[in-house]
Amino acid sequence: MLRNIRAILPGLALLVAPFAPVHAQTAAGTPIRVAIVGLTHGHVKGFLHSLPSSTSAKLVAIVEPDQALAKQYATQYKLDPALFYTDEETMLNKLHPDAVLGYGTIAEHRKVIEIAANHGVNSMVEKPLTTTVEDALAIRKAAQDHHVQVLVNYETTWYNSNAEALKEIKDGKLGTVRKILVRDGHEGPKEIGVGPEWLPWLTDPKQNGAGALFDFGCYGADLATVINGGKTPLSVTAIGQTHKPDIYSRTEDDATVIVAYPGMQAILMPSWDWSFAVKNMEVYGNLGELFTVAGNDIVTRYKGEKTETPAHPAPALPQNQSNSLDYLAAVLHHEINPSGDLSSLETNVIVVQILDAARESIRSGKTVTLKPLPAR
Repeated sequence: MLRNIRAILPGLALLVAPFAPVHAQTAAGTPIRVAIVGLTHGHVKGFLHSLPSSTSAKLVAIVEPDQALAKQYATQYKLDPALFYTDEETMLNKLHPDAVLGYGTIAEHRKVIEIAANHGVNSMVEKPLTTTVEDALAIRKAAQDHHVQVLVNYETTWYNSNAEALKEIKDGKLGTVRKILVRDGHEGPKEIGVGPEWLPWLTDPKQNGAGALFDFGCYGADLATVINGGKTPLSVTAIGQTHKPDIYSRTEDDATVIVAYPGMQAILMPSWDWSFAVKNMEVYGNLGELFTVAGNDIVTRYKGEKTETPAHPAPALPQNQSNSLDYLAAVLHHEINPSGDLSSLETNVIVVQILDAARESIRSGKTVTLKPLPAR
Protein backbone atom coordinates (compact mmCIF):
# COMPACT_ATOMS: atom_id res chain seq x y z
CA MET A 1 0.00 0.00 0.00
CA LEU A 2 1.03 3.57 -0.58
CA ARG A 3 3.52 3.20 -3.41
CA ASN A 4 5.03 6.13 -5.25
CA ILE A 5 4.49 8.84 -2.64
CA ARG A 6 8.17 9.63 -2.91
CA ALA A 7 7.76 13.23 -3.85
CA ILE A 8 5.88 14.12 -0.68
CA LEU A 9 7.98 12.36 1.92
CA PRO A 10 11.06 13.87 3.56
CA GLY A 11 14.40 12.50 2.55
CA LEU A 12 13.24 10.92 -0.70
CA ALA A 13 13.61 13.77 -3.15
CA LEU A 14 16.35 12.32 -5.35
CA LEU A 15 14.98 9.71 -7.70
CA VAL A 16 16.13 7.85 -10.76
CA ALA A 17 12.91 7.62 -12.82
CA PRO A 18 12.84 9.53 -16.11
CA PHE A 19 11.37 13.01 -16.33
CA ALA A 20 9.53 14.86 -19.04
CA PRO A 21 11.80 17.15 -21.08
CA VAL A 22 12.01 20.72 -19.84
CA HIS A 23 13.62 23.88 -21.11
CA ALA A 24 17.13 25.12 -20.52
CA GLN A 25 15.79 27.93 -18.34
CA THR A 26 14.87 25.38 -15.69
CA ALA A 27 18.45 24.51 -14.78
CA ALA A 28 18.83 23.97 -11.06
CA GLY A 29 18.95 27.22 -9.14
CA THR A 30 17.24 29.22 -11.89
CA PRO A 31 13.69 30.47 -11.23
CA ILE A 32 11.15 28.86 -13.53
CA ARG A 33 9.20 31.21 -15.82
CA VAL A 34 5.47 30.84 -15.22
CA ALA A 35 2.37 32.33 -16.81
CA ILE A 36 -1.04 32.53 -15.17
CA VAL A 37 -3.96 31.57 -17.43
CA GLY A 38 -7.23 32.86 -16.02
CA LEU A 39 -8.09 35.02 -13.02
CA THR A 40 -11.58 33.74 -12.23
CA HIS A 41 -10.39 31.15 -9.70
CA GLY A 42 -9.95 33.09 -6.47
CA HIS A 43 -7.04 30.96 -5.27
CA VAL A 44 -4.90 33.01 -7.65
CA LYS A 45 -4.87 35.67 -4.96
CA GLY A 46 -2.80 33.41 -2.71
CA PHE A 47 -0.34 32.85 -5.54
CA LEU A 48 0.02 36.57 -6.28
CA HIS A 49 0.42 37.28 -2.58
CA SER A 50 3.27 34.78 -2.17
CA LEU A 51 4.98 35.38 -5.51
CA PRO A 52 7.09 38.42 -4.50
CA SER A 53 8.90 36.36 -1.85
CA SER A 54 9.47 33.33 -4.11
CA THR A 55 12.96 32.52 -5.35
CA SER A 56 11.67 29.52 -7.34
CA ALA A 57 9.45 31.21 -9.92
CA LYS A 58 9.17 34.37 -11.96
CA LEU A 59 5.85 35.58 -13.35
CA VAL A 60 6.21 36.45 -17.04
CA ALA A 61 2.57 36.77 -18.14
CA ILE A 62 -1.10 36.72 -17.18
CA VAL A 63 -3.78 35.67 -19.67
CA GLU A 64 -7.25 37.04 -18.94
CA PRO A 65 -9.76 38.06 -21.62
CA ASP A 66 -11.94 40.02 -19.16
CA GLN A 67 -10.26 43.41 -19.29
CA ALA A 68 -12.08 44.77 -16.26
CA LEU A 69 -10.99 41.81 -14.16
CA ALA A 70 -7.42 42.09 -15.46
CA LYS A 71 -7.33 45.79 -14.56
CA GLN A 72 -8.68 45.00 -11.09
CA TYR A 73 -5.85 42.54 -10.42
CA ALA A 74 -3.23 44.81 -11.96
CA THR A 75 -4.25 47.59 -9.61
CA GLN A 76 -4.63 45.45 -6.50
CA TYR A 77 -1.26 43.70 -6.88
CA LYS A 78 0.62 46.54 -8.61
CA LEU A 79 1.32 44.43 -11.70
CA ASP A 80 2.97 45.73 -14.85
CA PRO A 81 0.29 46.12 -17.57
CA ALA A 82 2.79 44.61 -20.02
CA LEU A 83 2.29 41.25 -18.28
CA PHE A 84 -1.29 40.94 -19.52
CA TYR A 85 -2.51 39.08 -22.60
CA THR A 86 -6.03 38.26 -23.76
CA ASP A 87 -5.34 34.80 -25.23
CA GLU A 88 -3.06 31.90 -24.39
CA GLU A 89 -1.80 31.16 -27.91
CA THR A 90 -0.44 34.68 -28.41
CA MET A 91 1.31 34.60 -25.07
CA LEU A 92 2.87 31.17 -25.65
CA ASN A 93 4.06 32.06 -29.14
CA LYS A 94 5.82 35.13 -27.79
CA LEU A 95 7.16 33.96 -24.43
CA HIS A 96 7.20 30.14 -24.27
CA PRO A 97 7.27 29.94 -20.44
CA ASP A 98 8.31 26.85 -18.53
CA ALA A 99 4.80 26.32 -17.19
CA VAL A 100 1.30 27.72 -17.25
CA LEU A 101 -0.75 27.93 -14.07
CA GLY A 102 -4.47 27.39 -14.63
CA TYR A 103 -6.67 29.69 -12.55
CA GLY A 104 -9.88 29.59 -14.57
CA THR A 105 -12.94 27.35 -14.29
CA ILE A 106 -12.41 23.62 -13.86
CA ALA A 107 -14.10 22.94 -17.21
CA GLU A 108 -11.50 25.18 -18.90
CA HIS A 109 -8.54 23.11 -17.69
CA ARG A 110 -8.53 20.75 -20.66
CA LYS A 111 -8.26 23.58 -23.19
CA VAL A 112 -5.58 25.39 -21.19
CA ILE A 113 -3.49 22.24 -20.81
CA GLU A 114 -3.88 21.10 -24.42
CA ILE A 115 -2.84 24.50 -25.80
CA ALA A 116 0.19 24.56 -23.52
CA ALA A 117 1.11 20.96 -24.37
CA ASN A 118 0.99 21.76 -28.09
CA HIS A 119 3.70 24.32 -27.38
CA GLY A 120 5.73 21.87 -25.28
CA VAL A 121 4.86 23.78 -22.09
CA ASN A 122 4.11 22.16 -18.73
CA SER A 123 0.96 22.90 -16.69
CA MET A 124 -0.17 23.08 -13.09
CA VAL A 125 -3.88 23.64 -12.46
CA GLU A 126 -5.95 24.17 -9.35
CA LYS A 127 -7.84 21.15 -8.06
CA PRO A 128 -9.57 19.10 -9.36
CA LEU A 129 -7.95 18.19 -12.66
CA THR A 130 -11.15 18.48 -14.69
CA THR A 131 -14.88 17.73 -14.68
CA THR A 132 -15.19 14.49 -16.70
CA VAL A 133 -13.27 11.27 -17.31
CA GLU A 134 -13.33 12.05 -21.04
CA ASP A 135 -11.48 15.32 -20.43
CA ALA A 136 -9.08 13.65 -17.98
CA LEU A 137 -8.08 11.06 -20.58
CA ALA A 138 -7.68 13.77 -23.24
CA ILE A 139 -5.39 15.71 -20.88
CA ARG A 140 -3.37 12.58 -20.21
CA LYS A 141 -3.02 11.96 -23.95
CA ALA A 142 -1.80 15.52 -24.54
CA ALA A 143 0.78 15.16 -21.78
CA GLN A 144 1.98 11.82 -23.15
CA ASP A 145 2.08 12.94 -26.77
CA HIS A 146 4.00 16.14 -26.05
CA HIS A 147 6.13 14.86 -23.12
CA VAL A 148 5.08 17.58 -20.69
CA GLN A 149 4.26 17.57 -17.00
CA VAL A 150 0.67 18.16 -15.89
CA LEU A 151 0.27 18.65 -12.15
CA VAL A 152 -2.64 19.49 -9.85
CA ASN A 153 -2.36 21.84 -6.89
CA TYR A 154 -4.19 20.89 -3.69
CA GLU A 155 -3.76 22.99 -0.57
CA THR A 156 -3.67 19.80 1.49
CA THR A 157 -0.69 18.40 -0.41
CA TRP A 158 1.50 20.86 1.44
CA TYR A 159 0.16 19.93 4.90
CA ASN A 160 2.76 18.53 7.28
CA SER A 161 -0.03 16.56 8.94
CA ASN A 162 -1.04 14.74 5.76
CA ALA A 163 2.57 13.98 4.84
CA GLU A 164 3.13 12.42 8.26
CA ALA A 165 -0.05 10.37 7.96
CA LEU A 166 1.10 9.03 4.58
CA LYS A 167 4.54 8.27 6.00
CA GLU A 168 3.14 6.32 8.97
CA ILE A 169 0.92 4.33 6.61
CA LYS A 170 3.86 3.57 4.31
CA ASP A 171 6.10 2.59 7.22
CA GLY A 172 3.44 0.19 8.55
CA LYS A 173 3.14 2.02 11.87
CA LEU A 174 -0.66 1.90 11.68
CA GLY A 175 -0.74 -1.66 10.39
CA THR A 176 -3.22 -2.58 7.68
CA VAL A 177 -5.41 0.44 6.96
CA ARG A 178 -9.08 -0.51 6.99
CA LYS A 179 -10.79 2.86 6.84
CA ILE A 180 -10.09 6.52 6.25
CA LEU A 181 -12.51 9.39 6.75
CA VAL A 182 -11.76 12.72 5.07
CA ARG A 183 -13.76 15.81 6.02
CA ASP A 184 -13.37 18.93 3.87
CA GLY A 185 -15.28 22.14 3.34
CA HIS A 186 -16.54 25.34 4.91
CA GLU A 187 -19.74 27.32 5.52
CA GLY A 188 -20.32 27.78 1.79
CA PRO A 189 -18.73 29.88 -0.96
CA LYS A 190 -21.31 32.65 -0.78
CA GLU A 191 -21.18 32.65 3.00
CA ILE A 192 -17.41 33.15 3.09
CA GLY A 193 -17.51 35.93 0.51
CA VAL A 194 -16.24 34.28 -2.69
CA GLY A 195 -15.85 37.01 -5.33
CA PRO A 196 -18.28 37.75 -8.19
CA GLU A 197 -15.83 36.42 -10.79
CA TRP A 198 -15.72 33.06 -8.96
CA LEU A 199 -19.09 32.33 -7.35
CA PRO A 200 -21.18 31.96 -10.57
CA TRP A 201 -19.03 29.19 -12.07
CA LEU A 202 -18.20 27.53 -8.74
CA THR A 203 -21.91 26.88 -8.23
CA ASP A 204 -22.47 25.82 -11.86
CA PRO A 205 -22.25 22.01 -12.26
CA LYS A 206 -21.11 22.35 -15.88
CA GLN A 207 -18.19 24.62 -15.07
CA ASN A 208 -17.24 23.08 -11.71
CA GLY A 209 -18.33 19.47 -12.28
CA ALA A 210 -20.77 19.56 -9.36
CA GLY A 211 -21.04 21.59 -6.16
CA ALA A 212 -19.38 20.67 -2.88
CA LEU A 213 -18.79 17.16 -4.24
CA PHE A 214 -16.15 18.32 -6.72
CA ASP A 215 -15.00 21.41 -4.82
CA PHE A 216 -14.10 19.47 -1.67
CA GLY A 217 -14.57 15.77 -2.44
CA CYS A 218 -11.46 15.89 -4.61
CA TYR A 219 -9.20 16.28 -1.54
CA GLY A 220 -10.28 12.97 -0.04
CA ALA A 221 -10.29 11.19 -3.40
CA ASP A 222 -6.71 12.38 -3.92
CA LEU A 223 -5.54 11.09 -0.54
CA ALA A 224 -7.42 7.79 -0.94
CA THR A 225 -5.85 7.19 -4.35
CA VAL A 226 -2.32 7.71 -3.05
CA ILE A 227 -2.94 5.64 0.09
CA ASN A 228 -4.09 2.78 -2.18
CA GLY A 229 -1.06 2.99 -4.46
CA GLY A 230 -2.93 4.40 -7.45
CA LYS A 231 -5.33 1.46 -7.66
CA THR A 232 -8.78 1.92 -9.15
CA PRO A 233 -11.47 1.48 -6.48
CA LEU A 234 -13.97 -1.36 -6.67
CA SER A 235 -16.99 0.91 -6.39
CA VAL A 236 -18.31 4.32 -5.39
CA THR A 237 -21.56 4.98 -3.53
CA ALA A 238 -22.67 8.56 -2.86
CA ILE A 239 -25.56 10.68 -1.68
CA GLY A 240 -25.90 14.41 -2.22
CA GLN A 241 -28.23 16.93 -0.62
CA THR A 242 -28.96 20.62 -0.87
CA HIS A 243 -29.56 22.06 2.58
CA LYS A 244 -29.62 25.66 1.34
CA PRO A 245 -31.61 25.61 -1.90
CA ASP A 246 -32.24 29.35 -1.73
CA ILE A 247 -28.46 29.82 -2.21
CA TYR A 248 -27.36 26.68 -4.09
CA SER A 249 -30.26 25.98 -6.42
CA ARG A 250 -28.26 24.29 -9.21
CA THR A 251 -26.24 21.72 -7.31
CA GLU A 252 -25.62 19.88 -4.04
CA ASP A 253 -24.05 21.66 -1.08
CA ASP A 254 -23.35 18.50 0.92
CA ALA A 255 -22.33 14.96 0.03
CA THR A 256 -21.12 11.71 1.53
CA VAL A 257 -19.11 9.30 -0.62
CA ILE A 258 -18.03 5.73 0.16
CA VAL A 259 -15.12 4.57 -1.99
CA ALA A 260 -14.62 0.81 -1.66
CA TYR A 261 -11.25 -0.93 -2.11
CA PRO A 262 -10.35 -4.54 -1.36
CA GLY A 263 -10.22 -4.64 2.44
CA MET A 264 -10.65 -0.89 2.89
CA GLN A 265 -13.16 1.96 2.72
CA ALA A 266 -12.57 5.66 2.15
CA ILE A 267 -15.40 7.86 3.40
CA LEU A 268 -15.40 11.37 1.95
CA MET A 269 -17.48 14.14 3.53
CA PRO A 270 -17.34 17.27 1.34
CA SER A 271 -19.68 20.09 2.33
CA TRP A 272 -20.58 23.74 1.95
CA ASP A 273 -22.58 23.44 5.15
CA TRP A 274 -20.00 23.04 7.93
CA SER A 275 -20.05 25.39 10.91
CA PHE A 276 -16.52 26.46 10.03
CA ALA A 277 -13.72 25.67 7.57
CA VAL A 278 -12.32 22.18 8.04
CA LYS A 279 -9.79 19.86 6.40
CA ASN A 280 -9.21 16.74 8.50
CA MET A 281 -8.38 13.09 7.86
CA GLU A 282 -8.85 10.09 10.15
CA VAL A 283 -6.88 6.92 9.42
CA TYR A 284 -7.78 3.63 11.11
CA GLY A 285 -5.44 0.63 10.94
CA ASN A 286 -5.26 -2.61 12.88
CA LEU A 287 -2.20 -1.32 14.78
CA GLY A 288 -3.30 2.24 15.43
CA GLU A 289 -5.08 5.38 14.36
CA LEU A 290 -3.97 8.82 13.29
CA PHE A 291 -6.04 11.99 13.00
CA THR A 292 -4.80 15.08 11.19
CA VAL A 293 -5.72 18.46 12.65
CA ALA A 294 -5.63 21.08 9.91
CA GLY A 295 -2.24 21.59 8.29
CA ASN A 296 0.28 21.02 11.05
CA ASP A 297 -0.92 18.82 13.92
CA ILE A 298 -1.70 15.15 14.40
CA VAL A 299 -3.29 12.99 17.09
CA THR A 300 -2.21 9.36 17.39
CA ARG A 301 -3.04 6.24 19.33
CA TYR A 302 -1.29 2.93 18.75
CA LYS A 303 -2.33 -0.57 19.75
CA GLY A 304 -1.76 -1.09 23.49
CA GLU A 305 -2.11 2.60 24.36
CA LYS A 306 -5.12 3.62 26.45
CA THR A 307 -5.70 7.13 25.11
CA GLU A 308 -4.98 9.36 22.14
CA THR A 309 -2.07 11.75 22.39
CA PRO A 310 -2.80 15.47 22.60
CA ALA A 311 -2.54 17.21 19.24
CA HIS A 312 1.12 17.82 18.43
CA PRO A 313 3.06 19.17 15.44
CA ALA A 314 4.00 16.83 12.61
CA PRO A 315 7.53 17.04 11.18
CA ALA A 316 7.97 19.84 8.69
CA LEU A 317 8.16 19.06 4.98
CA PRO A 318 11.30 19.95 3.03
CA GLN A 319 11.06 23.37 1.40
CA ASN A 320 10.67 22.02 -2.12
CA GLN A 321 7.66 19.95 -1.02
CA SER A 322 6.00 22.56 1.18
CA ASN A 323 4.23 24.72 -1.42
CA SER A 324 3.14 24.57 -5.05
CA LEU A 325 5.75 26.93 -6.52
CA ASP A 326 8.78 25.32 -4.92
CA TYR A 327 7.40 21.88 -5.78
CA LEU A 328 6.76 22.78 -9.42
CA ALA A 329 10.25 24.20 -9.72
CA ALA A 330 11.74 21.06 -8.14
CA VAL A 331 9.88 18.87 -10.64
CA LEU A 332 11.06 20.94 -13.61
CA HIS A 333 14.59 21.01 -12.18
CA HIS A 334 14.56 17.17 -12.04
CA GLU A 335 14.88 17.17 -8.25
CA ILE A 336 11.52 15.44 -7.69
CA ASN A 337 9.74 12.80 -9.72
CA PRO A 338 6.02 13.41 -9.21
CA SER A 339 4.98 9.95 -10.41
CA GLY A 340 2.18 8.60 -8.22
CA ASP A 341 2.15 11.44 -5.73
CA LEU A 342 -0.75 13.69 -4.69
CA SER A 343 -0.12 16.17 -7.52
CA SER A 344 0.63 13.74 -10.32
CA LEU A 345 -1.44 13.33 -13.45
CA GLU A 346 -1.90 9.57 -13.07
CA THR A 347 -3.24 10.04 -9.54
CA ASN A 348 -5.59 12.78 -10.60
CA VAL A 349 -7.05 10.93 -13.56
CA ILE A 350 -8.28 8.38 -10.98
CA VAL A 351 -9.51 11.22 -8.74
CA VAL A 352 -11.71 12.40 -11.61
CA GLN A 353 -12.92 8.82 -12.16
CA ILE A 354 -13.98 8.67 -8.48
CA LEU A 355 -15.72 12.06 -8.61
CA ASP A 356 -17.46 11.20 -11.87
CA ALA A 357 -18.72 7.93 -10.35
CA ALA A 358 -19.90 9.75 -7.22
CA ARG A 359 -21.82 12.24 -9.36
CA GLU A 360 -23.46 9.36 -11.24
CA SER A 361 -24.26 7.55 -7.99
CA ILE A 362 -26.02 10.66 -6.67
CA ARG A 363 -27.96 10.95 -9.93
CA SER A 364 -28.98 7.30 -10.15
CA GLY A 365 -29.23 6.40 -6.48
CA LYS A 366 -27.09 3.33 -7.17
CA THR A 367 -23.58 2.10 -6.41
CA VAL A 368 -21.25 2.57 -9.40
CA THR A 369 -18.75 -0.23 -10.12
CA LEU A 370 -15.39 0.86 -11.51
CA LYS A 371 -12.79 -0.74 -13.76
CA PRO A 372 -9.25 0.45 -14.46
CA LEU A 373 -9.10 3.06 -17.22
CA PRO A 374 -7.17 2.28 -20.41
CA ALA A 375 -3.43 2.96 -20.21
CA ARG A 376 -3.63 5.29 -23.23
